Amino acid sequence: MRSSLIRRCASAVCLSALLLLSYSAPTLFGQGGEPQYFAIRGAKVVPVSGPPIENATVVLSRGIITAVGKDVAIPPEAWVIEGKGLTAYPGLVDSFTDVSIPAALAPTGGEGGPRRPQEASRGPQDRPGSTPWRSAADEVSLSDKRIETWRNAGFTTVVSAPKGGFFPGQAAVLDLGGERAGDLVVKSPVAIPVSLQTSGGFGSGFPSSLMGVLAYVHQVWLDTDCSSKAQAAYEKNPRGIERPRYDRTEAALADALEDHALVLIPANNSVQLRRALELVDRWQVKGVLYGGQMGYEVAPEVAAKKLSVLVNLKWPEGEKDADPEDKPSLRTLQFRDRAPSSPGALAKAGVKFAFYSGGITTPKDIVKAAKKSIDAGLAPEAAIRALTLSPAEIFGIADRLGSIENGKIANLVVTDGDLFEEKTKIKLVFVDGRKYEPREPEKPKDAPKGDITGKWKLSYTTPEGPEESTADLTMEKDGTVSGTVSGKRGTTSIISGYLSGDKFSFTINIPLDQGPTDATFSGTFDGTSLKGAISVLGLSIDFTGVKPGSSVLRGER
Repeated sequence: MRSSLIRRCASAVCLSALLLLSYSAPTLFGQGGEPQYFAIRGAKVVPVSGPPIENATVVLSRGIITAVGKDVAIPPEAWVIEGKGLTAYPGLVDSFTDVSIPAALAPTGGEGGPRRPQEASRGPQDRPGSTPWRSAADEVSLSDKRIETWRNAGFTTVVSAPKGGFFPGQAAVLDLGGERAGDLVVKSPVAIPVSLQTSGGFGSGFPSSLMGVLAYVHQVWLDTDCSSKAQAAYEKNPRGIERPRYDRTEAALADALEDHALVLIPANNSVQLRRALELVDRWQVKGVLYGGQMGYEVAPEVAAKKLSVLVNLKWPEGEKDADPEDKPSLRTLQFRDRAPSSPGALAKAGVKFAFYSGGITTPKDIVKAAKKSIDAGLAPEAAIRALTLSPAEIFGIADRLGSIENGKIANLVVTDGDLFEEKTKIKLVFVDGRKYEPREPEKPKDAPKGDITGKWKLSYTTPEGPEESTADLTMEKDGTVSGTVSGKRGTTSIISGYLSGDKFSFTINIPLDQGPTDATFSGTFDGTSLKGAISVLGLSIDFTGVKPGSSVLRGER
């Protein structure tokens, strides 16, 4: 009897202990078992909001920075990371991209969206190329492999927006880590990107000229303002007033502007930059310019308007396969040479600016491109600021990220040296307090035989019939391959790739009916052509690749 009672008591004690552990574990560890408390001890800390601190400690608690300094008490529950020889920076920010938003399928028309040629718009009432109700926050996909590749390069945050059309959609600030798509969203909406790209040549639909696009966009802003005022008056006293017509474009833009969203206006050369300064006044919006690569010519004018600039780090360069007889103008050559000096000119004029990746498809090259602006005269601390605190200030989120300060989101990148040194490696990345260790991409085993760099026309036959796409490849000296692949399913960046000997392989992530899916192109390269197979969804599809204009493509032997 007594032994039975003892056994029952022992069981009760064990059960209580297990219940206690089950309740206490989440306070120290996340649902996936990862620690929720970290301390990086003895590192050089570059807070950006203040001077660097040598031999300092940063404490991260449940996704928040809770202590920074030399004499910081480390909580007993913290996982301590010895930081000797390491440098901690705020997580990097890509200020304008579509990372985490899968490439859209080819347009099929639909309300306000880009149309096929047979569905060409006949006037502004059709609202061509306008889908401002699309939200980056709603379209986030964790299957976008660029989330990991950008994070591996030290980027913890992006300002991401849909692409396509004059009003493609609303941008959101996203952190590059989490278990569900909603975990990534920091703030939405933060901006309304505008594109002034024409829809094509004569007969392709309205608007088909720059003048038409400018007139159309201006009319949309006028309609939105008129619609907002009419709706407000109607809501105040609907009796005896004709009910306002609902327009999805106007409603979405009005709501975003009410949320204080910025309007991003494209402006890269001096003509575009000066035009954008006038458009901000004409449209009466809170504008931010993006492009900015000829800022060296107009920086004082931008400063006088007190506007911010997002600088495209994809510096201008000649086409890889350009006709050698086609000589660029002196103006073009000067632009290519001086573009990296624009950030320095903007800084000198007192213009707030931030960096974005633009057409760069390999995220490690973003920091390399920023280094070119340092070589052209920009102070290193200003370059770091343009990748961290400045974008946070521009988009109104400096109260929560962009610097290493108490109370801010625990987004950090930890390196083994100066961020802009070529040999520096990223050792750790923290996103919302979660620790990530960057994985080294697969490297080629043998020296590459030739250079696969260039634009390639790829031909293959899928279950849906014959298809073609264009691969724009760039190869490093060690054989690492990056670039993009463009086709009927949109344009997507290469996740990883290489040329080893005469064997190549590169992987992209494409939108299919089943969802975003990896497709790997692999085969052999003989110096003038590609031949191999595409592996996707368990299928193996043969393909060939030639450079447009090559003798192989023309059928010559």
